[in-house]
Amino acid sequence: MTSTQSILELSEVHTYYGNIHALKGVSCSIPKGEIACLIGANGAGKSTTLMTIFGVQPASQGEIRFKGNPIHLLRPEKVAALGVSQSPEGRQIFPRMSTHENLEMGAFLRKDKAEVERDLEWVLSLFPVLKDRTRQLGGTLSGGEQQMLAIGRALMSRPELLLLDEPSLGLAPKLVEKIFETILEINKSGVTIFLVEQNAHMALTISGTGYVMETGRVILTDKASALLENEQVKKAYLGE
Repeated sequence: MTSTQSILELSEVHTYYGNIHALKGVSCSIPKGEIACLIGANGAGKSTTLMTIFGVQPASQGEIRFKGNPIHLLRPEKVAALGVSQSPEGRQIFPRMSTHENLEMGAFLRKDKAEVERDLEWVLSLFPVLKDRTRQLGGTLSGGEQQMLAIGRALMSRPELLLLDEPSLGLAPKLVEKIFETILEINKSGVTIFLVEQNAHMALTISGTGYVMETGRVILTDKASALLENEQVKKAYLGE
């Protein structure tokens, strides 16, 4: 699903952790209805980019606009209320809550109970294994199930833009395939996705636009299909 209209724009964004300059003037534009990915080595600033968009780590300089409106000064709950959701790195589910309760937490800002129930059914249809685990505590799920739960919880806020941080990390190859198939399905339902992923080949294969990040800067921007053929990308991130 592609469109020239951008749903999210970052312009010269700088982010610091104390004295550490993590993002050094990041600019990018996420087309509405598309999957866009951000690839790069560990420590390049990929997760920081998503956390800055979501307001977890505030931007020190620059501007972030969602649907044309500035969001870089907003707290995460305000960003979420506008239609942005994040599935963070490391899943960060609630281990002592059941699968069902974890999913309900994703909808805590919503008041439309009937619609929430409908979305719950949809999420469980995306991840059928969770249907059999609704009463099970989050902390007792397998790594793959926890990843599905983290994505499902993020979807329960009914976002227009989903920020996915390392969804395949630590998963068996078969599960990785399943997660990426589901990401495509979520996108087909109309959700724009900004994906941070170490599996660069898979990320570029399912994305429309790709960004390559090095030490806090975006060094390459192109169609994902072109980046798959780029010699620099092949050598550094695709193991070719």
